[in-house]
Amino acid sequence: MKAFEPDRIRNVVLVGPPGSGKTSLAEAMLYRSGALARAGRVEDGSTVCDHEPEEKEAGHSLTTALATLEWHDHKVNLLDTPGTFDFAGEAVGAMSAADLAVFVVDASSGLDHATIDLWRQAADRDLPRMVFVNKLDREHTDFEAVLAELQKAFGAGVAPLEIPIGEAESFHGIADLLTDTAWIYDSGQAELGQIPEEMEEREHQIHDSLVENIVVADDGLLERFLEGDVPSFEELEKVLGRGVAAGTVFPVVCGSATIPIAVDRLCNYIVEVGPSPSDRSPIPVTVGGSTVEVEPDPSADALVQVFKTAVDPYLGHVSYFRVLAGTVSRDLQLTNARTGDDERFRNVMSLQGSESVGVDSLMAGDVGAVAKLSGTLTGDTLSASGRAEAPAIGFPSPVLSMAVRARSRNDEDKLANALHRIVEEDPVLTVTRNDETHQTLLGGLGETHLRHVVARLERKFNVQVDTQDVLVAYRETITAPSSAEGKYKKQSGGHGQFGIAWVRVEPLPAGDGFEFVDEITGGVIPRQFIPAVETGIIEAMAHGGTSGYPVVDVRAAVFDGKHHAVDSSEMSFKMAGRLGFQEALAGARPVVLEPVSAVEVTIPSECLGDVMGDLSSRRAAVQGSDLDRWGDQVITAMVPESEMLRYSIDLRSITGGRGRFIAVHDHYAQVPGGVDVPPPPEG
Repeated sequence: MKAFEPDRIRNVVLVGPPGSGKTSLAEAMLYRSGALARAGRVEDGSTVCDHEPEEKEAGHSLTTALATLEWHDHKVNLLDTPGTFDFAGEAVGAMSAADLAVFVVDASSGLDHATIDLWRQAADRDLPRMVFVNKLDREHTDFEAVLAELQKAFGAGVAPLEIPIGEAESFHGIADLLTDTAWIYDSGQAELGQIPEEMEEREHQIHDSLVENIVVADDGLLERFLEGDVPSFEELEKVLGRGVAAGTVFPVVCGSATIPIAVDRLCNYIVEVGPSPSDRSPIPVTVGGSTVEVEPDPSADALVQVFKTAVDPYLGHVSYFRVLAGTVSRDLQLTNARTGDDERFRNVMSLQGSESVGVDSLMAGDVGAVAKLSGTLTGDTLSASGRAEAPAIGFPSPVLSMAVRARSRNDEDKLANALHRIVEEDPVLTVTRNDETHQTLLGGLGETHLRHVVARLERKFNVQVDTQDVLVAYRETITAPSSAEGKYKKQSGGHGQFGIAWVRVEPLPAGDGFEFVDEITGGVIPRQFIPAVETGIIEAMAHGGTSGYPVVDVRAAVFDGKHHAVDSSEMSFKMAGRLGFQEALAGARPVVLEPVSAVEVTIPSECLGDVMGDLSSRRAAVQGSDLDRWGDQVITAMVPESEMLRYSIDLRSITGGRGRFIAVHDHYAQVPGGVDVPPPPEG
């Protein structure tokens, strides 16, 4: 494939809920362009974009796929994304590499909350948008109702460019509102036809409204229009393109991906009114502490950002990247801004799903892939002119955790490496080790996401794991001072063991940890044995208090003791310190502490009462609520971590999938009376 200039490139991300037909649409576009000799089917597992075994089994996308086509001397990079929230990280990464988001809406089910949420994410990124109303050949479709939903949800900028001719099985063409013409697909190809008489009045009405809305954006055209001069199609299209690039106009087109009807029209609009990389705002790049505005100039120093990473069974570590500036070619050496290390692009590829095609070069604005970058992760920026860093992609944070344990000793040996590699693939996924609960935790966006990770561990890395419920890392502290004698005396032939240490404990402010004080005078405990007393106390704190959980926020002082000239040793005073602390702890009114998270919950206003009631049942201390830019309620609260373990699942149920939240550990607090605390984990 030849290299394309930035103004001839269109980077398009297909977004929408599961089942809307994104993958089928990508397949139809590839087929119509000639990139495929025959269109595959999602049901058969034969599409270009759904190439992972789990995707074929599930019947919908789980990862972002890249496919490329040529249309009217333009290169179109298609990014087909998953539609479920559990894989929102894939859609976010793809949006960062795109210049246009095509929202695929099922005409039979209409607009849903997932589409609205994705639209808002695109708007927050200033990403131009258009809509393809799909599946008009299905029963129970109503284009006018879907259009009304779109306009109500997304405002006056929603502009229909087509309306369907026929419904359900009789759907066979579209009326082009810009040109007042009909395109009929009875032969399988677009042929110029007649707008049915029963549609003419409605078509002319929408056409006139569309033209009026377009000319308002251009003073010259508006003046001519008011004087009775109707602008040409080319003039209207040019102004429309400027509105799309500015994010003020959102064209709506329609068709069916599976027949296919009007898919070629969508391709036309993508290259005619869709923005090129050159039409977008410059990218603010940080270089040496200063910000530089970077344009997609092919002659500049090369600058790329990795937006996705995959592990391919044949190619190994594959990095998907967008060329922000310059030209990328084989054997180019770039510097990773995060690590400072140099990376060599030994090959440059264009992808068709799982198939790779080597290319000589990719110009600014283009999207491609490279294999075997040793230290580069998703989100990294690489530059030919030193350490230059593009804005962070902004992936979502995990909302649900799952504990995993290797099933066998053989699996245990491979698990750490497999988890490291799978985190490189998925920037949303986190892997942490909780030393207090002795669990390895996977953090993700939902049960489906985490189950998919477990399946990939087995399929890609041959590692089998068992899953467990997440344990809460409780702790203990004291609320009163106390002191006690720790005596360790043992005689078993030869030298014995003897050590006595008096230990006093006092509570410290929350978060201060541990403080050890040496108050020994007169040499009752020799100097060399004092550290052993401290070690014994620290071991006792880690072993657990009266409830078995680690003890924190304590000042411990050793203030008296006895030793023996022959039988005393470091071991005997370590045991004396441990025993003295345990005795003193019992009289210091110990209490159990639980971790508390700062939580921010975003929900539709009509769900406020139900969500507030649910938070109250979780012992939440609600701090307030406010409205965000979209009119949703944002609740802030402090909630015990033990009450949040399954909150992502419950919140989706309460809000019909429309709620979301973030939770960050904030502090530890005393467990109230009447709340059961489970026994600590073994081991």
